[in-house]
Amino acid sequence: MAAQTVASASTDSAFGPASALSCRECGERFPLEPLFACEACFGPLEVAYDLPSGDPETLRKRIESGPNNIWRYAPLLPVPADVASKPNLNPGFTKLVKADNLARELGVTGGLHIKDDSGNPTHSFKDRVVAIALEAARTFGLTTLSCSSTGNLAGAVGAAAARAGFRSCVFIPHDLEEGKVVMAAVYGGELVGIEGTYDDVNRFCSELIGDPIGEGWGFVNVNLRPYYGEGSKTLAYEICEQLGWRLPDNIVIPIASGSQLTKIDKGLRELIALGLVEEKPYRIYGAQAEGCSPVSTAFKAGHDVVRPQKPNTIAKSLAIGNPADGPYVLDIARRTGGAVEDVDDEQVVDAIKLLARTEGIFAETAGGVTVGVLRKLIETGQLDPAGETVVLNTGDGLKTLDAVAPTSRPTATIRPSLDAFRAAGLAG
Repeated sequence: MAAQTVASASTDSAFGPASALSCRECGERFPLEPLFACEACFGPLEVAYDLPSGDPETLRKRIESGPNNIWRYAPLLPVPADVASKPNLNPGFTKLVKADNLARELGVTGGLHIKDDSGNPTHSFKDRVVAIALEAARTFGLTTLSCSSTGNLAGAVGAAAARAGFRSCVFIPHDLEEGKVVMAAVYGGELVGIEGTYDDVNRFCSELIGDPIGEGWGFVNVNLRPYYGEGSKTLAYEICEQLGWRLPDNIVIPIASGSQLTKIDKGLRELIALGLVEEKPYRIYGAQAEGCSPVSTAFKAGHDVVRPQKPNTIAKSLAIGNPADGPYVLDIARRTGGAVEDVDDEQVVDAIKLLARTEGIFAETAGGVTVGVLRKLIETGQLDPAGETVVLNTGDGLKTLDAVAPTSRPTATIRPSLDAFRAAGLAG
């Protein structure tokens, strides 16, 4: 498809301020269609915008008067102006928790916040990205929502499809945590386990999308990926708004494909360009599990190429051995003065329990990765604890109970008597 074919879709109100798809490598532009790779250089496509111009204060007030979900940012997203009136799960505007107890434990003096996305409808940040992809699928007249998933996305797609009246058929590795399997299956769509890793699942979906069987299917993280990725920008928008329209000094973000991290950076840069926040330096840190740390390995070695790894970690939601956005993550970490670090499975479990003990937030393993990496970054001097820091928790610990179940048991089991209670040493 030639660049000059960019036409009516670029002004179609169904995509709000979006103007085209743009190649992140060569800049070639394409229509707003279900495309994900540049036909000129095979680089990834992302949504380009004609963002609102004018008085930042007017836009800020417009956002603040919107609904308490991601649709308050509709003027900055590839969605129609009436998106909030359509059947959708309406995720977002989750809590930004001031984590003073955890800050004292880790020695953070500049302020620490947890962006807790476990409060979304299916208890992970994936509801954000699926909400945007669903609107694109609706516009394109697609009938089936699909994805390759490490678990959370499967549940988000199943729930969003059920709410919007779409068929769903999602694909997962065969050995996911039971909680995520059940949550993906309960919505009534088709759930297919694939023998192999997430990367095997993703390759299968790429084959399916080119087959007549896939006609009318919207793979949210393949042919709808440019739109899907924009949902992660809303995390950046919310963090800054909840901080009083200002940028934090440091943000620690988990890395699976790397898309979330790159889109949060995109969102921050858009807020600066629009005048909604005052420009200042900020540092972005990527967090991986040691058992699947291709981006961290490349960062530490000073490489620009991310070499695939075979995942072997309890943090299965991050277990993508060949992350599509890995090179862009490296660029952002280096440009902002951040870093990419990893922690082992024991450190992940310790961090989950630390966050639960200090702040009453039960994170899934990805949250254990970010908190564990924050601790490591401080200990190694890579992150200044005097800076205001935001750490992402992207999912609910109830989905990954197996990670902490062996070490999270009753303190004691006693007879129903005060004497037994005292004998157990529990009387204080």
